[in-house]
Amino acid sequence: MLEIEGLDVAYDDLQALWGIGLRVGSGEIVALIGPNGAGKSTLLRTIAGLVRPRRGEVRFQGQPITRTRPHDLVRRGIALVPEGRRLFARMSVLENLELGAFTPGARVRRNETQAWVYQIFPILRERRHQLAGSLSGGEQQMLAIGRSLMARPRLLLLDEPSWGLAPRVVEQILQIIAEINRRGVTILMVEQNVPAALGLAGRAYILEMGRIVAEGPAAELLQRDHVRRSYLGLLPGTA
Repeated sequence: MLEIEGLDVAYDDLQALWGIGLRVGSGEIVALIGPNGAGKSTLLRTIAGLVRPRRGEVRFQGQPITRTRPHDLVRRGIALVPEGRRLFARMSVLENLELGAFTPGARVRRNETQAWVYQIFPILRERRHQLAGSLSGGEQQMLAIGRSLMARPRLLLLDEPSWGLAPRVVEQILQIIAEINRRGVTILMVEQNVPAALGLAGRAYILEMGRIVAEGPAAELLQRDHVRRSYLGLLPGTA
């Protein structure tokens, strides 16, 4: 579904990504892990059309999208849930959801999609007339995901979905992401919670200092000494 080849991204004279190659197959959950400042969010923003690369190519369903405008990418089936949620705090839950269905195709099926979002997130139905800024952190994350689902994406880009959430809420969000995937949405997820990310994803990439340094089945990466030492704080051979 998504293919990236030789992608370089820079902010003025500061290069953020170097020769990135990545693929996401239809129906997969793929995790992107790495330390803060590695370029993970930059990569998602580049896929979503918010950042222009210096070189390289991004293809979606076999078609080049490297220079496609962000709103056109939403029409084609790519939606980003940004880090920090970026909700309209003084608008209601319902108004935030309706903004997600801005494309012509999504507007036609808005009621159907909204019913689906409420089925996945029942709390949003209960809170639909409440201001988004008054929701708890977990509820705001649910709303951010629900707003993106209103665009009826084929590929959902999730940037730190567990950011700032209590462990109990993180587990709930991860279960919801798995359910969204079971309903046919392909997912590329950036996540600092490495055990959670690798437990949920089928495959994963490790991004460090702007470069992909490892990739493979998530369960296999979880057992590598570098991952256990650098991201889990475990010594090789320890549980």
